[in-house]
Amino acid sequence: MGKDITFEAADGFPLKGTLFAGTGEGPLALISSAAAVPRGFYNRFATYLVQDRGFRAVLTYDYRGVAASKAPSGWKREPLMADWAERDMPAAVDVLDAVAPGHPMVGVGQSFGGQALGLCGRHRRFLRYLMVAVMSGHWRYTNVPLKVFTAMNLIGVPLATVTGRVPGWIGLGETLPGSVFRQWARWGRNPEYFFADPSMDAARRYGEVETPILAIGLTDDPWGTPRAQQAILKHYVRAPLQTAWISPEPSQAPIGHLGFFRSAHRERLWTPAADWLEVGADGVPSVGG
Repeated sequence: MGKDITFEAADGFPLKGTLFAGTGEGPLALISSAAAVPRGFYNRFATYLVQDRGFRAVLTYDYRGVAASKAPSGWKREPLMADWAERDMPAAVDVLDAVAPGHPMVGVGQSFGGQALGLCGRHRRFLRYLMVAVMSGHWRYTNVPLKVFTAMNLIGVPLATVTGRVPGWIGLGETLPGSVFRQWARWGRNPEYFFADPSMDAARRYGEVETPILAIGLTDDPWGTPRAQQAILKHYVRAPLQTAWISPEPSQAPIGHLGFFRSAHRERLWTPAADWLEVGADGVPSVGG
């Protein structure tokens, strides 16, 4: 039911998105992807919000350099991971706002999409923000540190340097531009992640966010561990913050880093998450109970 659209970031980079528009009076919702995950992965969840929950509209989008958001011919500036939060997400917020200017808007951010809230400069537009598997990219905070360090730094960085791109076969998602990957890997080598990068000014920017946040973690996620989650959430010092951890055992189906958005978890996970997102809902949902 979604309509594919093209829109531009403030620097002119063309981005691909899918707009799911409905007739309900529920909030607008922006879904910001995990790193290297194409927007189509969230189609079913977006459709559920519009068709089953009466959300006014939902927008998914590909960050620059990911999936359909390719650099146009003649584009000179190398894309960076920071651009995803600082340029691409604000543009997506503005496009969604234009559907129904001033209408209540909420956000859903998976992994990097949760990190991006503090960097996008549009946090005041969101009435509440659901984070799924938000995490620092520091390799030691994962349950598979050697695997992550090897993939990022011993395989990914050399490929990025030599070929200018990092293919999806290394196990970290869609093919990424080398410049994006090198910045991601550099941040991930530091325990403070991008908070140690003075060009990001991340601690100050995060400290300005007052949007209510619900952060959902998955107990079988090898990357988004409690330690990795807390390394990001501790910087949202002024935001009303709630956390909920989901175990896969009751449904006997694994969830992992990406599984929350699979339709098999619709009743158990999507329903309480959507309840919380709806404007006026209070408290922590009994997610995964």
